[in-house]
Amino acid sequence: MASDREQLDALPLPDTSVRGLARSFGPGLILMMTGIGTSHLVTAPVAGGRFEFALLWCIPVAYIFKYHGFEMAFRFTNATGRSMLDAYSTAPGKWPLWYVLVTTLVQCALGQAGRLVAAAAVLYFVFSEQMGLPVPIPVYGLVLGVAAVALLLLGRYSVMEQVTKVLAGILFLSTVGVYVVDPAPFGALAHYVQVEIPGGSWLIIAAFLGLLPTGIDVSLQASEWGKAKRVGMGLIRERLERMGLAPAFDPMRARRADLQVDTTALPEHAREYCRRWFRIAQLDFGLGHVVSFVIASLFLLLAAVWLYPSPVEGNAVMGEIARIFTDSVGPAMMLVFIIGAFAATFSTAFNYFDGWPRVVGACCRNLFRPTAALSGVAQEDLGEEHRRRWYSEFNIYRLTMFYSLVASVAIIAGVPRPVWLVLVASALALFVAPVVFFLNLYYCLTVIPKTDEVFYPSLLERGFAWLSLAVFTGLTAIVILARVFGVTLFGG
Repeated sequence: MASDREQLDALPLPDTSVRGLARSFGPGLILMMTGIGTSHLVTAPVAGGRFEFALLWCIPVAYIFKYHGFEMAFRFTNATGRSMLDAYSTAPGKWPLWYVLVTTLVQCALGQAGRLVAAAAVLYFVFSEQMGLPVPIPVYGLVLGVAAVALLLLGRYSVMEQVTKVLAGILFLSTVGVYVVDPAPFGALAHYVQVEIPGGSWLIIAAFLGLLPTGIDVSLQASEWGKAKRVGMGLIRERLERMGLAPAFDPMRARRADLQVDTTALPEHAREYCRRWFRIAQLDFGLGHVVSFVIASLFLLLAAVWLYPSPVEGNAVMGEIARIFTDSVGPAMMLVFIIGAFAATFSTAFNYFDGWPRVVGACCRNLFRPTAALSGVAQEDLGEEHRRRWYSEFNIYRLTMFYSLVASVAIIAGVPRPVWLVLVASALALFVAPVVFFLNLYYCLTVIPKTDEVFYPSLLERGFAWLSLAVFTGLTAIVILARVFGVTLFGG
């Protein structure tokens, strides 16, 4: 058997050609798909239908000032081979883990209800509105939720990911095509930089800032996905610990210093291997960010052109949004939209059924010694004890998934209002975002060695990240004052 050093020197460098990048992309595009289903297909058309172009400014604000909240989580995982939640365990009393655990359990119920109901609304439109089947939205939500959980537990995620990429691509191309047929007036683009807050728009603004491109709390899911991908530093971290090139990390005696990896001590080949995978992760996330921005913008602009003035609400909301495609091109576009809309909304709910339970399991892995001793959710990490003990990370992951299914369907049954649920779930993501943003930035700057020229953020990146955090936190405070306390500092 080859030694650890020989294995490091034999690591295959990832292909950075266009074809190679397409094969290597993963967590960044998954993160993008978690947002498209609700914020893009529901929130953006609601904004355009109710307020025309007035809320267009929210889109670049959300994408520009939330960028580093996500990017720092990818950066940390690629620099250390550990997840962001491992870093949270080093705080006094592990308070960030308790904070994330509680808020995630809420999101598993209310947040997942908002995602699941959007996918259910697509089926409701097709089968109940178009075909006359007397099936209520909660039933569709239950069927889709059970299907998502079953696919995840059967380990068919990779197949679903590939299919969803294709169908989401159909949605993207069809949306661009429809926009080209009859684009918004050029002057409307001035609303990208023209801030307006019409009366009654605060909930939609909160939804935009909370869930464009997706909630910043999803950065924690993406960090876990990045670690689970087992490439770059995530692949070789354990080997480096055995070789004494990286400290061993014990979540029960967590120290920030034990998360660090001094890349200057690595063999040159291993350093280049990790550097390439980091660049791939950045491109992966960057591409998803840009595509997500374009789709959100196009849906708002199209709704402003084809739906305004309209409240865009009710159980048949997908039918109203589909008017954008049928009125502009013709009835034949209905099928294309429905396929793409279902792919996007179902992939969102599907990814969250994996992501939030994964975060809960990771929190418990870093909080409780018995769970830490039985860590891991990947099939190759599981032994008999992992499956038998209820407190293993794998079983906590599964139990949380079932809780999310039952709770979200119950909420949909109690509040069968798709648009309202989506907006509230999106706004909920906004309220937890500044804390996660700060923690991601703080641990990147305090764990990654300042001498690391590849992974440590540059002066420009650090400056803009702190500015972004300040702006985003300020906007969050303004929205909370308006929505919770009725204090409107600006506009309606």
